[in-house]
Amino acid sequence: QVQLQESGPGLVKPSQTLSLTCTVSGASIPTGYYYWSWIRQPPGKGLEWMGVISYSGSTYYSPSLKSRTSIARDTSKNQFTLQLSSVTPEDTAVYYCATSKRFITIATTKNLYDYWGQGTQVTVSS
Repeated sequence: QVQLQESGPGLVKPSQTLSLTCTVSGASIPTGYYYWSWIRQPPGKGLEWMGVISYSGSTYYSPSLKSRTSIARDTSKNQFTLQLSSVTPEDTAVYYCATSKRFITIATTKNLYDYWGQGTQVTVSS
């Protein structure tokens, strides 16, 4: 059973960089042949896929967020991270990490992914 746990600050000021960490247990990020994604859900809206890092370390980003998003991994800690720069109140959302054995670049439904974290609320406000 793969388990994911998001962590990071719940409040970020506008123009700053949002940084989140997803800690993984039950699978090895570099050897488990999973794709590791970040997904968010703004209040009252649907899921939005942000980006993914593969088991080999390759990254792919949503075109709408690519200029502000960076995903990386720390294999020594079995973690992967999200950085979203120049945040605005429109970036307020519940942020999830999720994983799948398939390469997926959408998040129309949670059923597409094999495992999810419980989500963490991030509010952008001064």
